Amino acid sequence: MDRSADIRQFLRTRRARITPAEAGLSPHPGARRVPGLRREEVAQLAGVSVDYYIRLERGHTKGVSEAVLEAVARALHLDDTERAHLFDLAQPTAARTRRRRPLSPQRVRPALYRALESLSVPALVQGRCMDVLAANRLGRALFTDFQARPHRERNLARFVFLDEAARTLYTDWDRAASDCVAKLRLYAGRHPDDPQLTELIGELSVHSDTFRRMWADHDVHAHTIGTKRLHHPVVGDLILDYVVLAVEGDPEQTLAIYTPEPASRSAEALGILASWTSTATTGPHGPQEAHNPAS
Repeated sequence: MDRSADIRQFLRTRRARITPAEAGLSPHPGARRVPGLRREEVAQLAGVSVDYYIRLERGHTKGVSEAVLEAVARALHLDDTERAHLFDLAQPTAARTRRRRPLSPQRVRPALYRALESLSVPALVQGRCMDVLAANRLGRALFTDFQARPHRERNLARFVFLDEAARTLYTDWDRAASDCVAKLRLYAGRHPDDPQLTELIGELSVHSDTFRRMWADHDVHAHTIGTKRLHHPVVGDLILDYVVLAVEGDPEQTLAIYTPEPASRSAEALGILASWTSTATTGPHGPQEAHNPAS
């Protein structure tokens, strides 16, 4: 990934979304040639020279201080996730070099597999680049049997953008797609040299116009809690709350758990799905032979 281009586009897209009034600036006479704030206005708000800010926006981050990054983050009204992403993009060269070491393979501990299967609601373990490392029976039935797919296709972003089944599963597919891109952008800020990420972004860019458009927005979000609206081909509509938990021992593994409101239509539908999958898992085309996620 081109870090200089990433920080340039990230800062440009962030200042484009803020009006002078929102930033507390007096309206400037005459027509504005750019949406949002001008670079000189960001520099004024951050308390740095215009030349300094222009260099920063062009990706020249060598020697930039944390105080300057904090000031720019405040000027652009960045939230905590966006601020962390800015720091990742602008980190010193030495730190970037340390992160170029090959990433070790991710493993799911046997105890976590057992915990997954003990849950009576859908659950997934995700790793780097949105890889699905494991799923319980209801998780496989609700989404797709990732473990039955070729290894490189066990990825939630690939499923959302490249599998037609995802477009009918997610009631608000655009929102689900946007969430995937924002999560990948956040990961790219931490691991720009991950070859798996480069391959994934290249593949999605080639095959999805929507992905290319969303990737260019440079949005980043950390989705740790929220609601998914789904339409399952067997049990119909579902509204599920989700929570994403960090897995101790590997900060880049997360456990996502999906739960319905008690005594709701969605809870009833999940119960039906659980019964339907009691002796089989559900692949993309219906019931299949049960699959051991640890294999």
